[in-house]
Amino acid sequence: MTSLYGIIYLLTQVLTFAIFIRAILSWFPIDTNNPLANILFQVTEPVLAPMRRIVPRIGMIDITPMVAIIVLQIVGNVVGRMS
Repeated sequence: MTSLYGIIYLLTQVLTFAIFIRAILSWFPIDTNNPLANILFQVTEPVLAPMRRIVPRIGMIDITPMVAIIVLQIVGNVVGRMS
């Protein structure tokens, strides 16, 4: 069971990093056909899309990545303590 907790913890850390990189890249004009951008979009969108329905925008700022990172870190810390 410990390896399952380790995999979940690793997954939360990888998703956190991917969401952070996606948020940073959103500040720059990047071609939509960029392979890195497509991979980041495909990996992070399943996490961010449901949260966008819940978390409102603040003006023109989308705080969904920040909320997702906080939730992922909480889940990662809880799972990390269980292992």
